[in-house]
Amino acid sequence: MDRSPQEKNQSEQNDAAVLASKNRRVGLAVLGVVVAMLGLAFASVPLYRLFCQVTGYGGTTQTAEVLPDRILERRVTVRFDANVSPTLEWDFTPELRHVSVRLGEKGVIAYHARNRADHPVTGTAVYNVTPPKAGPYFHKIQCFCFGEQVLAAGEDVSMPVLFFVDPAMDDDPNLADVTEITLSYTFFKAETSELEDALDKFYNSVPETGLDRPAP
Repeated sequence: MDRSPQEKNQSEQNDAAVLASKNRRVGLAVLGVVVAMLGLAFASVPLYRLFCQVTGYGGTTQTAEVLPDRILERRVTVRFDANVSPTLEWDFTPELRHVSVRLGEKGVIAYHARNRADHPVTGTAVYNVTPPKAGPYFHKIQCFCFGEQVLAAGEDVSMPVLFFVDPAMDDDPNLADVTEITLSYTFFKAETSELEDALDKFYNSVPETGLDRPAP
């Protein structure tokens, strides 16, 4: 039986409403994916930093709020390395090349950075520890790593690092041969593909041990 014009019009309206509803759902889904991708992009450095600080992955140091309750007689030499990407017009050097500290003792070092450009420049430092197996035992109390550092034209700043080597390292037979630890920083210009590549390379590197740390 043929439908009346009113019935046909109602059917067409219903079909249009269903199609519009489907389009809205698809649009919201696409928007959700875009928002999620943007959120991951902005969170990539903080998440990476948190993961590395908690695990000591890839020779990264860990973050501590207090000093350990024991200091051992065993000493290690901590060496300090400084590097700058060719695209960043900065001078970057440690005030000391090395210090000797006992396990559990607080160490203090400052790095100096100077912007040679005639305009403000923002840099971000990526860091690690060698040998990589020592990373979980090297703790920072204060550090400038991963945060964006903005230097005005010609500005010269001192950036302190407070650290200690966990006395638990003495209980790890895999670390019995370690007498030197190198803390290395490389500064990159912020928001560049170079920095992202460095983070990706660092994140995907495989440590020698890293996670084989004995339980405290």
